[in-house]
Amino acid sequence: MTPPTVTLAKALNTALRHAMREDDRTLVLGEDVGTLGGVFRVTDGLTEEFGEERCFDTPLAESAIIGTAVGMAMYGYRPVVEMQFDAFAYPAFEQLVSHVAKFRSRTRGALPLPLTVRIPYGGGIGGVEHHSDSSEIYYMATPGLTVVTPATVADAYSLLRRSIASPDPVVFLEPKRLYWQKDEVALPVDTGPLGWAAIRRPGTDATLVTYGPTLPVALAAAEAAAEHGRSLEVVDLRTLSPFDEDTVAASVRRTGRAVVVHEAHGFAGPGAEIAARITERCFYHLEAPVRRVTGLDVPYPAPLLEGHYLPDVGRILDAVERLEWPATPRTSGAAA
Repeated sequence: MTPPTVTLAKALNTALRHAMREDDRTLVLGEDVGTLGGVFRVTDGLTEEFGEERCFDTPLAESAIIGTAVGMAMYGYRPVVEMQFDAFAYPAFEQLVSHVAKFRSRTRGALPLPLTVRIPYGGGIGGVEHHSDSSEIYYMATPGLTVVTPATVADAYSLLRRSIASPDPVVFLEPKRLYWQKDEVALPVDTGPLGWAAIRRPGTDATLVTYGPTLPVALAAAEAAAEHGRSLEVVDLRTLSPFDEDTVAASVRRTGRAVVVHEAHGFAGPGAEIAARITERCFYHLEAPVRRVTGLDVPYPAPLLEGHYLPDVGRILDAVERLEWPATPRTSGAAA
């Protein structure tokens, strides 16, 4: 029987519903998550099923939302917080860095915080300032936080369930422009643990390392490159911290070349750390310096300009062609 067609938003909603059914310690809180069901309808229907004590609206005070969730987690609950948009989470950043990330080490392991912070992030929906930031590097740079971002419908369900079940805090970044992406998936589904990357397309000539909103762009670039004789492998990181160095390094050692693709800015962005680790692990296998295709080093632009800001197929293919290929390219495909 053909599995039902599910959007990424519906997969997240189903993950929350299943987690709340299985464990009455799981609570959902945030701005407009109750009656409205969230700006992107990810919490749609949860208040009706579980009541206002388990899915409830909060004041417009992000720092207070995280602080409340910290207290809940300390008392044995498993709160799931929704931040309406990426940049709205910045007022709560101090709580995340000073308290959420440090609690396990501060209490010598006696008091972990099973807290999940869901944050819609990234561009591509025509949002204005504060509605399209790629803020992942701030969380990646904070020891004590696990940082997760799904790029497929199945991963949206599975990784959110894994995040809620984690004994430690997870920042769960949801690519806004993929909320309405559809796939045929029978839920529940388990796509593996946190901390593992996935090879979404095998290849032999170069590796595209990406995650979240740019996975479909990287796959489209790989498809376009294949028409011109380049075989590109596409690695979806799935979890940004901890970073799955083994899967990425094994891929780059096979292909000899790498391009890191993401929406966040380039300078001191995620690609800088990923490129450094590839260089450390794969230096003697690299045929060319690791390239990056990223958002530009400017504040997120107005909607009419975001097409110039976001990585696209053309920019990825340009980076691939600058990977110092020999005059006579080696044969592509499985026989190479």
